[in-house]
Amino acid sequence: MKNILFTHSYFLRFDPKQWATGRPYAPLGTLYAAAFLRKYGYPVSIFDTMFVKGPDTVIPELLLRKPDIFVIYDDGFNYLTKMCLENMRDAAIRMIRHAKELGCTVIVSSSDSTDRYELYLNAGADFILLGEAELTLLELVNAVSNDRTDFIAIEGIAFKQDNAVVKTKNRSVLKDLDSLPYPAWDLIDIEPYREMWLKHTGYFSMNMGTTRGCPFKCNWCAKPIYGNRYNSRSPENVVAELKMMKRKYGFDHIWFCDDIFGLKPGWVKEFADRVAEEDLQFKFKMQGRVDLLLQEDNIRNLRRAGCDNIWMGAESGSQKILDAMDKGTTVEQIYEATRLLKSVGIHPSFFIQFGYLTETKEDIEKTISMINQLLPYEIGISVSYPLPGTIFYEKVKTQLVHKTNWKDSDELALMFSNTYQPAFYKQLHRYVHKSYRKHLAFENLKKLIIHPFRSNTYGIKRAISALYYLPAAFIDKQKLRKLEKPIHGLTH
Repeated sequence: MKNILFTHSYFLRFDPKQWATGRPYAPLGTLYAAAFLRKYGYPVSIFDTMFVKGPDTVIPELLLRKPDIFVIYDDGFNYLTKMCLENMRDAAIRMIRHAKELGCTVIVSSSDSTDRYELYLNAGADFILLGEAELTLLELVNAVSNDRTDFIAIEGIAFKQDNAVVKTKNRSVLKDLDSLPYPAWDLIDIEPYREMWLKHTGYFSMNMGTTRGCPFKCNWCAKPIYGNRYNSRSPENVVAELKMMKRKYGFDHIWFCDDIFGLKPGWVKEFADRVAEEDLQFKFKMQGRVDLLLQEDNIRNLRRAGCDNIWMGAESGSQKILDAMDKGTTVEQIYEATRLLKSVGIHPSFFIQFGYLTETKEDIEKTISMINQLLPYEIGISVSYPLPGTIFYEKVKTQLVHKTNWKDSDELALMFSNTYQPAFYKQLHRYVHKSYRKHLAFENLKKLIIHPFRSNTYGIKRAISALYYLPAAFIDKQKLRKLEKPIHGLTH
């Protein structure tokens, strides 16, 4: 059988913000693909690029393993790989060239290569896997192993034939997720992940997926791998994997990296019941929609299962902008979900997006006001980022001439023409963070004054931080005002 070396193209060192944050998650999609081919008897290994210095470090591994097939298989569950960052694309292309020089058949699967398969084929890749790829990869590897030369009948691939690019019929998504083997955690060294997590947070978090896809249609959200279909593992299957991972790796915390966790009616309750039956002790964070959190007893059951942090796609405090995004949620639901989460002891965290089309100064002020009133546990602020396959991308693609992707996750460049100049949004990002921290500091100061004997060291430190954030927010606000001149006259 053909010897297969898997890798991925996310290099943590190439993303300075994430390197400094120090919360790396293993390439789950890569681990699934390797486990799947191993299940069918193929000898597989993984070269994990997470902590290495650059793409040239793959050369000794290629020389050592001498793989027949080299597979760059990126994680389809992680927003950092969905962003298709230029640094990672360049690294992937460099690894493709190294593998081709050593005679490997090169296969690539990623959000970026699905969107830009011609670019990767022109860089030397032999095949691009389009969309959800485990079944496609198995069929393709079988064909290559049997020295087939006709690949047109294999669904879900792109390749070159007679110097022309061929794209085959789309493959249907996998419905029975319980049929997949657990990710091949044993093929990577988990200790660097553990060490970095412990150094930066004091606990060790691992990632797990319980679903694939998202049926909602926010018009800026790209879903090139799993699409709009939604399929779920059973609670029994998920809990069995949690037990295995707890026994083998001793995690403290789980990130359920689904786009939408627990969408199926009754799933969260059954999951919480099974966690309790097995006496599993762990905390987890997840991503959720505010409207779904308000259904039935979802929040209570999530807390019972161990949830301590929910990242909500709040996006904006302006209903006009939420409607423009086709978000399908309301500002009132954001306020209500936040209140309920805090009441049961779950931290509400917000994803916020500035710079969406038609956003004005008034819309921005509504969003800042919402953040400072609700005081979420954490905030993740970005600017609108057009990716192929979205309605949003179609609206602005003619402007994406000189730049189509960020180099790293902290670049925050506005790549299309909007209300304000790009520098304004970079400064807005800085100001909103400072303003938020200032309000958190004053909230902790108020608690310290009212209940001095209930405060802990963390609360006291936050209260004292007002001495920094009060002037810092003021200075950043002045800098923001200097950049406030609108391009199109849209101020309110």
